[in-house]
Amino acid sequence: MTEDRTPASRERCDTLLLGAHVVTMDDERRVFRDGGIAVRDGVIVDVGQSADLAARWTSDDVVAGERFVVTPGLINTHVHITGEPLTRGFVPDDTPFLENVFEWLTPIHTFYSEEDEHISAQLAALEMLKSGTTAFLEAGTVRFIDPVVDALGEIGIRARVGPWAWDLVPEPEALRMTTAEAVGRMTYAMDHYGSAADGRVQAWPIVIGHTTCSDELWRTAKRMSAERGTGMSAHMSPAPMDPEGFLATFGQRPMVHLDEIGVLGPNLCLTHAVHVDDAEIAALARTGTSISHCPTTALKVSYGVTQIGKFPEMVAAGVNVAIGTDGNNASNYHDLMRATYLVAGLFKDARRDATIFPAEDAFAMATRSGAKALQAEDQLGSLEVGKQADLVLHDTHRPEWRPLHNVANQLVWSADGRGVHTVFVGGRRVVEDYRCTTIDEDDLLRRAQAAGEGVVARSGLPDRAKWPTY
Repeated sequence: MTEDRTPASRERCDTLLLGAHVVTMDDERRVFRDGGIAVRDGVIVDVGQSADLAARWTSDDVVAGERFVVTPGLINTHVHITGEPLTRGFVPDDTPFLENVFEWLTPIHTFYSEEDEHISAQLAALEMLKSGTTAFLEAGTVRFIDPVVDALGEIGIRARVGPWAWDLVPEPEALRMTTAEAVGRMTYAMDHYGSAADGRVQAWPIVIGHTTCSDELWRTAKRMSAERGTGMSAHMSPAPMDPEGFLATFGQRPMVHLDEIGVLGPNLCLTHAVHVDDAEIAALARTGTSISHCPTTALKVSYGVTQIGKFPEMVAAGVNVAIGTDGNNASNYHDLMRATYLVAGLFKDARRDATIFPAEDAFAMATRSGAKALQAEDQLGSLEVGKQADLVLHDTHRPEWRPLHNVANQLVWSADGRGVHTVFVGGRRVVEDYRCTTIDEDDLLRRAQAAGEGVVARSGLPDRAKWPTY
C-alpha cells in the first residue's frame, strides 16, 4: 500500500510529471502506463508509477501527462550543422556520390560566413529539438567554431562538436590545411570548449576521414581524445572510394588499417560503414568502435546499403550501431524518428527477414546506442534515477497515435517528430506546446531563408531544379 504522506512530509522537486505513458529504456525496458518522473537540479530523482511518485514528491511545477508518451531524448550520432542546412535541397538528388561531394557540397561550404554558420547551427538544432533529439554528434564545423558554440549554447541542445579537420585535400583552397593547421584547429576548439554552455557542449577531435587524412592526423586525433577523455569521430566507407583508396595506398581495407595504427576503439564513432567486409566487422567489434548508420543518405546517394550493407552482422557481432541523419543535401532532414523507421525496415526487406531490427531494438539504437557512442551511457539514453532529465513528450492526441496498443511499434512505425509536444534538456523546457522557448523561431527562419539565398548566390552554382518556376 502506498504511504499517504502530507505535502509537508514529501520531498520537493523542480518538476513532477504524472500520469504519462513512460518509456524508460532502462535495462529491463520497463514501461509505466500511468507513470511519473521527478526532476531536481536537472537530474531525474525518481521514476515509476504515478501514485508512488505523488506520495513521495511535491512541486510547484506539476505536468499533467495523460496525453503524453514520454521517452528519453533521442541522440543523433552524425549530423552536419554547418555547410548544408542553409542549402537544404539545393543540390540535385540525382547526382552520384563523387559528383555530389566534390562538385556540389564541398565547394558550396566555402561560401558560409561566420554569421551564416551561427544561423546554420541554430537552424539544425531547432529542427532536432522540435523532433525530439536532445543531443548530437557533429560531423565537423566547416569553418567557424566560435559562432557555432555560441548558437548551440543559446538554443539549449546538447552537442559534441569540433572543427573540420583533414590534411590531404588541396581543393578547395579555402578548406586546404596542413597537418599542423588541422591539429591547431582541433587544439583550439578543445582548449576553449572542453566544456561549454554549462557542460552541454563539448569539443571533440573530429576528422573528416575517408581518404582525406594522413596517419599522423589520425593518430594525433586519437591521442588528443584519449588524453582529454573525449570521443572522436570520422566518416568512413559509405562508397567504394574509401576501401579502394586504402587498398591502393596501404594494401589494407580502412578498418583494418585504422586498427593497425591504433585508431579504432570505444572512443571512436565512425559514420556510414556501408562498404565493409567481415574482417572489418570483427575489428570493429573487438575494439568496441561505434558506428553511426545514416539510412536516408545511403538510400538517397545510392550507397548500395540494402544490397551489400552488413548492419545486421555488425549488431550480431556486438558492434554498437547508432543512428545519424547526416546533411541537408544527403538525407535533407534531422528528424531522427524518421531515420529510425528506416533502420527498422530496410533490412527486413533486403534480407526478407521480419525479425531483423524489431521496433524495440531500433528505438534503442536511437537512444541507448547513441548515448554509448557519445561516451555518455551514465548520463543519457534512458529515464533512470541519476541521469540527466532529457525528456521528450510525444503528443498522443493525434491520429497517428490512436489507438495506442504497443508503444514501441507506435514510436517507430506510426509516429514521427511532428508529434513532439514538449522537450526538456537537463530539466529545462526548450520546447513547449510545439514551440521553442529559448529563441525566436520566426526570426531565425526569416534569417535562415535570407542567408541561404545569399550562400547559393555567392556560390555561382546552377539551379538544377527540374520544375520551371515563374
